[in-house]
Amino acid sequence: MPTTIITSDDLREFKMELLDDIKNLLSKQANGSLKKYLKSSEVMEILQVSPSTLQTLRINGTLPYTKVGGILYYDSEEIHKVMTANRVHNSINS
Repeated sequence: MPTTIITSDDLREFKMELLDDIKNLLSKQANGSLKKYLKSSEVMEILQVSPSTLQTLRINGTLPYTKVGGILYYDSEEIHKVMTANRVHNSINS
């Protein structure tokens, strides 16, 4: 099995690609081109949670949803509000 060596140049390139992706997402959000309603699979991918965690968030009322014909939809603005409301600001007292 060949070994791959990651150099500092590789890390810088990855950082730049990641920053570009984040900028693109933010610009899409600012332009309103992100989807208004997301399906469960999309929310799990965005939040990086399992189906059972998403179900728990629904059951305990943390994440509001709408059910239409057996499909669950989540308002992207509501997800953003939940994430903002639960933001933790740690301050290190040195």
